[in-house]
Amino acid sequence: MVPKIRRGSRTHGLLVYLYGPGKRDEHVDPHLVGSWDGFAPDPGRDTSPDPDPKVTLARLSAALDLRVKQAGDSAPTQHVWHCSVRTDPGDRALSDAEWNTVARRLVRAVNLAPEGDPDGCRWVAVRHADDHIHILATMIRGDLRRPRMNYDFKKAQAECRRIENDLDLRRLKPGDGTGAKTPTSAERFKAERTGRPETPRETLREAVRQALAGAATEEEFFTRVREAGLRVKTRTAPSGDAIGYNVALPGDRNRHGEPVWYPGSKLAPDLSLPKIRLRLTDGTVEGTMPSATGGRTDWSPPACARRSAARIAERSAVLLDHDDDSGAAAQLVGVGELLDAVAQTSPAATRVELAAAARAFERATRSHVRAERADTRALRSAARGIVQAGGALGRGEDGGTTAMLVSTLVLVTLAAARWHSARGHSQQAHASRQAAAHLRTAYRQAAATPMRVLHDQGRALPQPQRRYYEATLRTVLSEQDVRVVGTATRSDALVATLAQAEQMGQNPEVLLRQAIGMRELSTAEDVNDVLIWRLRRIAQLPAHPGEAPPRPQADARQAKTSTSRTSEQNAAAAAAPRPSVADRNGRPPHR
Repeated sequence: MVPKIRRGSRTHGLLVYLYGPGKRDEHVDPHLVGSWDGFAPDPGRDTSPDPDPKVTLARLSAALDLRVKQAGDSAPTQHVWHCSVRTDPGDRALSDAEWNTVARRLVRAVNLAPEGDPDGCRWVAVRHADDHIHILATMIRGDLRRPRMNYDFKKAQAECRRIENDLDLRRLKPGDGTGAKTPTSAERFKAERTGRPETPRETLREAVRQALAGAATEEEFFTRVREAGLRVKTRTAPSGDAIGYNVALPGDRNRHGEPVWYPGSKLAPDLSLPKIRLRLTDGTVEGTMPSATGGRTDWSPPACARRSAARIAERSAVLLDHDDDSGAAAQLVGVGELLDAVAQTSPAATRVELAAAARAFERATRSHVRAERADTRALRSAARGIVQAGGALGRGEDGGTTAMLVSTLVLVTLAAARWHSARGHSQQAHASRQAAAHLRTAYRQAAATPMRVLHDQGRALPQPQRRYYEATLRTVLSEQDVRVVGTATRSDALVATLAQAEQMGQNPEVLLRQAIGMRELSTAEDVNDVLIWRLRRIAQLPAHPGEAPPRPQADARQAKTSTSRTSEQNAAAAAAPRPSVADRNGRPPHR
């Protein structure tokens, strides 16, 4: 149940609209379902001797404005309180009596008409559709004083949450005032009329967010906004310094033929120019694309950028599990930029789901926990590297590293959901889980081909070699209390990855322990897939197994680094005698 509150100055004009046909003939059978005393005249169903609805409407308007006129000059200019209340499309239709209860509870909650107060404000509730009502009240009490209306929107929201529970309606998440401004009804109707899939406000919000992803300077940000095809104008102080900006869509004009401008702060709270400057200052990025980790130099720029981003995103997931709230809040902002960068440069097969994940996670980047002067340079540099490298082709190494990165981002968004849930941020936690769901769909699309190739490679291994790696998996996973559940396809893919890692000079057991120890695996939908991508990233294996064969000489340094980072237990495992690959190709292993 969603309340929307406005203030106005014309009681009669609003009543004319509520009892009229509506802008699109959507007002069907408008009638009163409640009023301040239960006896207010109803222009929709008048049974008086004079059936003219205009006369009845004038009587109703005069009755509502009586105290406003009595108050004279002390009455506020904006004396009309207007609240529309709408149920969810999946909710049952409420009866008139139930809507009357809803209206009475809301005017009581916001202090317009407290329970048992004979001097409460006058109000009416008009219903002209199954799913919503309009409450109109005049904000002058019977004692000609103004009601105390502080935080009326928050109070109405809280009361709606209680009404949902009492009337068995869909329970929405409580808000905290950090959400972006939703499109108005007029904006939605205009979008439908002009054939737009979404309102200009939503289109502009996403375009500005994507322009900000990884931008190094304010000038670069505005350049990207213009390159995205948006109209931009800045607001300047008398000194000539920019103090704000407005954006508009080409072709979006008002009734006077003028562009419809939106200030950045009206797109989202964190898209105002001061907030953007703060982000650019706190997360200053390098001017060039970050290099990929490891020694491989034959991968494309998009693949290198995605590999680097996967490593940085993994570290962000670890930081989200710590108790540093301001640092975690900053990480969420950086992850949001990374998602925006991936969405705008992703392969065509995954672009829709990744864009949906970025839009959903945008809500998770804002809460009342302030990201004060926190370092987000790594995440912003990763986002910049992805944008600079350009779009992936959707095949080969580029497409495979997309799956590698998205697999990591799933765990990051789930860590964000846990962080928000622990602090009571229900809307942000829900948005994080929505983003994770979209990312999982994108991952399945991106990983389909690489996983199929790995499965074929795993099945092609000689049986003795397969049994050796399967035994290694059972030993390490049981010691680490990790339960791998999945189809034989994924098991084959994991075995193939271990085999390729050993061909690169790595110790499979050490590498597997390192991958497991990076962070928790309990939230993974498929532990096998997570381990496969961690192993391939750590060992610098091709993300697309069919792209290029492993080269031991290129990654000997990485093998040494991986071993040096493990614990003493892993070092002991590395020193233990193992049969050579040649031995395992021909006969069962001897350990």
